[in-house]
Amino acid sequence: MSKYVPKAEETKMDPWQSLANAIVISAAKDYRTALRRLRRNPKNKTALSEIADLERFFRSDWYAMLTNVPGEALIRKLKEE
Repeated sequence: MSKYVPKAEETKMDPWQSLANAIVISAAKDYRTALRRLRRNPKNKTALSEIADLERFFRSDWYAMLTNVPGEALIRKLKEE
């Protein structure tokens, strides 16, 4: 039995979309890290500042241009983790 091997054009992603995805993924990872640091130390001003900055990004027009995932939904999901 042979495995299905997708054609090259099926696996190619627009490089700009790849970049947009990488930006959103990086921001989500940074947000998770900041939330973790804040849970360990609720008075961590750096973590609080990073969270505020990232939430502003998730609610921004720029974020909306990068992805179809609603920013508020992403924030909620990351906080639930």
